[in-house]
Amino acid sequence: MKRAKEASATLTGAPGIRYVDGEPAIPAVPCTIHAPVDGGVVMADRAYVLIHVLPGQTSSVVRALREIKQIKTVDPCWGKPDIITIVEVADQDALTQLVLSRIHAIEGVTQTDTHLVYRLKEAKAK
Repeated sequence: MKRAKEASATLTGAPGIRYVDGEPAIPAVPCTIHAPVDGGVVMADRAYVLIHVLPGQTSSVVRALREIKQIKTVDPCWGKPDIITIVEVADQDALTQLVLSRIHAIEGVTQTDTHLVYRLKEAKAK
């Protein structure tokens, strides 16, 4: 891969895409954010929800999280965040409801950071 010269870098009319010598500075990766259909079954959206809690509240928050069926794993951790969970929901609206209505309602939860998992599309051979 050739090294681009910073002086020749230009920003095109396309927002957020930086080009160097006519080539994208970072090659595009084909991906989809919405769950693909595999064999006629729509796959669930999966996300990592990182949870910060008040000091001394981790155990009670973990117990409450384990009662929510959409939460597949609950891992208390040293440092920040205090808890990392993996959730599976039908769609992004269900994820919004889960995080904002259920997780944020648990006493001791102070903040969440949600990371939606996306699936890469298979690149077609040229």
